Amino acid sequence: MSTNCRTCRTPGLLAAAIVAVSLPASAAEDATALVRAAVDHWRGQSSYSEMTMTIHRPDWERSLSMRAWTEGDERSLVRVTAPVRDAGNATLLDGDRMWTYSPKVNQVIRIPSSLMSQSWMGSDFSNSDVSRADDIVDEYDHRLLERRESDGRAVNVIESVPHEDAAIVWGRELLSIRDDHVVLEHAFYDQDGVLVKSLKTLEIAEMDGRSIASRQRMQKVETPGEWTEIRVDAVRYGVDVPASLFTVSSLRNPRE
Repeated sequence: MSTNCRTCRTPGLLAAAIVAVSLPASAAEDATALVRAAVDHWRGQSSYSEMTMTIHRPDWERSLSMRAWTEGDERSLVRVTAPVRDAGNATLLDGDRMWTYSPKVNQVIRIPSSLMSQSWMGSDFSNSDVSRADDIVDEYDHRLLERRESDGRAVNVIESVPHEDAAIVWGRELLSIRDDHVVLEHAFYDQDGVLVKSLKTLEIAEMDGRSIASRQRMQKVETPGEWTEIRVDAVRYGVDVPASLFTVSSLRNPRE
């Protein structure tokens, strides 16, 4: 979902009030397990959610209401429900394949790898950001940089570097993961080690029996006046999702 690069995802630049604690010598061995647990915690084995995405620019702002279904690590469907002019637009992910559907032209489009860095639905998220939930686990080497304490909770700061042969655009990513598996920040660096953008958790809420990042903001360094927020309005985990939902046919003709 990207091209080869090595300096991106970095979720963990916490406030200055955070106090560092000693890091066990064996902690680095647990870095991959911590990242996997965070991904599994967010997605669950399956899920259904209702979300609001707000795209902010200096001279305008718009919001989209969306419904999303996930199954395992590789299947998801996101469908816009409002406003009317955008309703029906949808994105389907199945493994490393991605399609979008626009009801205005009644056309399903397969997104090629060359366009994975392009904006997703006009937001500050790229197609790649949306499609690579578990790539961060399987296609990176992970190293626990430090363990901090914030508001009485332990926070693990993990550096994730793509494998040499991975089709990843970033050179390095930093993840700050709380001890309840909530990702507080995810920072993305380019091949030269320069911070490009970051996804920060602004609110955490208890939903369907677990704490989740209920409001997150993606923002690019070069355009500080622009950002995209995604707010989770409702979520259910462990739902029964028919396999037929994650098909190109369902993308064009909703069956949910």
